[in-house]
Amino acid sequence: MSKETKIDTSKGSKEAAAKLADSDFASDRRTLDVRSAAQDWFVRVRAGELGALPAILGMVALIILFYALRPNTFLSAQNIANLFTQALPVTILAMGLVFVLLLGEIDLSAGVTGGMCSAIMAKLMVDADQPWYVAVLVALASGLVIGSAIGWLVSVIRIPSFVVTLALFLGLQGVTLKLIGEGGTVPVRENVVVALANKNMPIWAGWLLAIGCTAGYAAVQLRRWQRQRSRGVSARPIQLVVAQVVVVGAALLFGTYLLGLDRAPSPFIVLHGVPWGVLLVAVLFIIATFALARTPYGRHLYAVGGNAEAARRAGINVSRLRISVFMICSTMAAVSGIVAASRLNSVATGAGAGNDLLYAVGAAVIGGTSLFGGRGKVRDAILGGLVVSIIANGLGLLGAKAYLNMLITGGVLLFAASIDALARRRRSATGGR
Repeated sequence: MSKETKIDTSKGSKEAAAKLADSDFASDRRTLDVRSAAQDWFVRVRAGELGALPAILGMVALIILFYALRPNTFLSAQNIANLFTQALPVTILAMGLVFVLLLGEIDLSAGVTGGMCSAIMAKLMVDADQPWYVAVLVALASGLVIGSAIGWLVSVIRIPSFVVTLALFLGLQGVTLKLIGEGGTVPVRENVVVALANKNMPIWAGWLLAIGCTAGYAAVQLRRWQRQRSRGVSARPIQLVVAQVVVVGAALLFGTYLLGLDRAPSPFIVLHGVPWGVLLVAVLFIIATFALARTPYGRHLYAVGGNAEAARRAGINVSRLRISVFMICSTMAAVSGIVAASRLNSVATGAGAGNDLLYAVGAAVIGGTSLFGGRGKVRDAILGGLVVSIIANGLGLLGAKAYLNMLITGGVLLFAASIDALARRRRSATGGR
């Protein structure tokens, strides 16, 4: 074979390789229109990529149902404010549990951890006469220490998380009982702490928060679309991006408008504005979402949740990540306990020991977080928390018995877990994870 022939063959192989590469990645670089984007979405849904779709559809169905049954009260400004306030503790606790569930672990002690931390805060303010910020910092530090201990026992000693957190579920209730005393309660009267769940932002601050969140969300979505286009990566049509921003912005602004209406039962009292707890949830949501979506820590977390052994061989410190998620979860549980104490104006011996944990796990799963690990977002906790709270709130307006609330919420959780299992099986059958 001559030299020229070798050169031609080399050129031909390069051209063939380039064509093969183009065919392999053509779908990543193709330009999508609205129709093709919709077709791709239906394909993903059929393959088990449901995301938050079940939670959104369930929320819409519940809103329509309860509005039809109680049209004068369910969507009133007063009830919407009550709904948001009721959802605060469960939503915050569920946000922390998302990190643990992403690794396929569980924290059964999260609820009582929040109760114990709130008891520590209350005792410091009442008995030790400490300022609110010292008491809150100590409570948060207590949650961090508990999470570190859980993570160490699970990651280093290799005790299953179910066993460790079940033991702490029992033990921490004893600590709370010792702090408060049998049958007792500790009042929470500090204005700053009480304001978290019982006070409202000024009207201008609520609008500023809504407009800021809408503008920030629009900037993130449009920036993402621009970067995908500039890099030649497949991007959604700009029409869909704009439509998504408009829907989210309209929901935020409409909610702010409703909460800005005077909802006081007496004409001599003015009660309006967005609850301060909503701002707290917004801040926690932004921080947690950024950590999961925009940092190496978040990428490593999803990798470990998908396949811990493969992640370990890739050089990821699995033990350190596992410890960190329990630290985050217990600290968020402390925040949830503080908000619950704010809402009740007190801390009782049974704080966090009831159905708080079950509702929080249910909220995360209903929102779309997988119990098998590797799939989930912080938004799932918010969507699922709203679903759980809508059920409790709507049934309360209907005057339903407490057992119906538990039965229906349990049924919704079982349905969500079933959807998760079936979707996971569907993804495996279609070559996904």
